[in-house]
Amino acid sequence: MNPQVSELARQIARHVPVDGVHSTAIPELCFRRASRESEPTHTINMPSLYIIVQGSKTAALAGDSFLLDPGTYMVTSVHLPVIGKIIEASPETPYLSLALTLNPDVLVDINKKSSPPPKERGKGEGRGILVHPSTPPLLDAMLRLVHLLDTPADIDMLAPLVIREIFYRVLQGEQGAAIRQFAVIGSYAQGISSAIHQINENYAQPLVMEELATRVNMSPTTFHKQFKRVTAMSPLQYQKMIRLQTARRLLLTEGLDAATAGFQVGYGSPSQFSREYARLFGRPPMSDVQHLRDSLGEG
Repeated sequence: MNPQVSELARQIARHVPVDGVHSTAIPELCFRRASRESEPTHTINMPSLYIIVQGSKTAALAGDSFLLDPGTYMVTSVHLPVIGKIIEASPETPYLSLALTLNPDVLVDINKKSSPPPKERGKGEGRGILVHPSTPPLLDAMLRLVHLLDTPADIDMLAPLVIREIFYRVLQGEQGAAIRQFAVIGSYAQGISSAIHQINENYAQPLVMEELATRVNMSPTTFHKQFKRVTAMSPLQYQKMIRLQTARRLLLTEGLDAATAGFQVGYGSPSQFSREYARLFGRPPMSDVQHLRDSLGEG
């Protein structure tokens, strides 16, 4: 294994001796540890950089599936409903990864002040998700960021600089154009990013395609095409995923009944909510929540 990846695994294991997702003294950085394989987990991935350093997992978006092995990084440029599954983990060799939140303003500023590699120019229209092997400069910068956790007094001054370097390395990588497109003011990708933000903020409200397209300065036809290019689904399919995943969280954490949860996320018909919930998660709402609680040891 790459020695930089091994060192990252050692450092993360030192900071997180128990399973779970752990925040750090660097607000943008968190670690994850898991000692066993997982069932498919539906999550809304924030715009972030993820690096797997031990174990492996799969990530699926609509019809696309990706394998993430040690040293692989994944970037999601917008909020995306990704299905993740840890496929290699054990108590002796736990799954270890880190996530670094992507600040769109930082990305735009880096893009303004740096030029894309010559081989990248003219490219840049693709999904809002990118999976690629990490480069030594990227891993070196990530190690320096993690090491800052041992010198807390340096974090406020140095962490923003190292985070900036990390995303610069991603933008300069072989597939940096896939991320750079979201940092171009007025681009289709940035318009779709804005629309996704609006859907996430107002997911319980009816989605009027023409109004949303107008807000991001596109025709309805162009908007639909570009939205599907970035997310692998239509705007209505995307909204449905956000609604159902939010309802699942409400059912699990707030103890709501199915009809109330469905109403809160925008469903007027309890039967339609239950039908679409079961289609996505494989079980009716309350059976699914009980299964989740049992798997988490809360049953």
